[in-house]
Amino acid sequence: MSDAAMKLVVVGAAGRMGQALIRMVAEIEGVTLHAAVARPGSAFVGKDAGEIAGLGPNGIVIGDDPLAAFLNADGVLDFTTPATTNEFAALAAQARIVHIVGTTGCSTDDEAKIAAAARHARIVKSGNMGLGVNLLSVLVEQAARALDPADWDIEVLEMHHKRKVDAPSGTALLLGEAAAKGRGVDLSTHSVRVRDGHTGPREAGTIGFATLRGGSVIGEHSVIFAGEGERVSMAHSAGDRSIFARGAVKAALWARDKKPGLYSMLDVLGLSQR
Repeated sequence: MSDAAMKLVVVGAAGRMGQALIRMVAEIEGVTLHAAVARPGSAFVGKDAGEIAGLGPNGIVIGDDPLAAFLNADGVLDFTTPATTNEFAALAAQARIVHIVGTTGCSTDDEAKIAAAARHARIVKSGNMGLGVNLLSVLVEQAARALDPADWDIEVLEMHHKRKVDAPSGTALLLGEAAAKGRGVDLSTHSVRVRDGHTGPREAGTIGFATLRGGSVIGEHSVIFAGEGERVSMAHSAGDRSIFARGAVKAALWARDKKPGLYSMLDVLGLSQR
């Protein structure tokens, strides 16, 4: 690996997560802000990225051309939208650089496009970049494997701020996938996302999701294993977006010398069992 600082591009630079990423790049050794990108037409285009993030001027002017920003960069930090993430994945593949994806709400088609880009780019994608939630996912998988689905029901409960546009959250789905993996089933055919009206009794073996939205909640997640006469709950609370930003920057540094491919935060943290 090169000893030079890793040159990172922050896309969605004007958003709350983009600003957190800019601040984190300034804080962590071994990385430097190469460019910052906002959507075309944004009022923040042309402004200093450091000032927008509350750091003071850093000389990086926010642009709206990702192709130009990716030139001579080593990696991109991306917490945007599925459509723009697909665009950035293709550009990262062309540039043969690292692409850290914290975007949620991706469809099956979006996931396929990202996986295709990973043939040439080093992509780390996760519904949550934090250490705590990824450790929780490992524990959820172990518990789901140990507890008989005929006797134990699984419910995933999440709450986020009122501006979040996708549900269930990427983190809730990450935890649901961990539970499904523990049980050896496909989440898409064993999950219940909505309950309304006369639903009848709960179907054994399903993994339920409940979604709450309101206020400024950054992220609250719990996984409940409910049995007859007893209940086991595992929970994680996010108090600051910096935990996601820190994880993303650490993931970029980890991926810098890896082969092209699609990785997860479990790989970054050494928790993967593959």
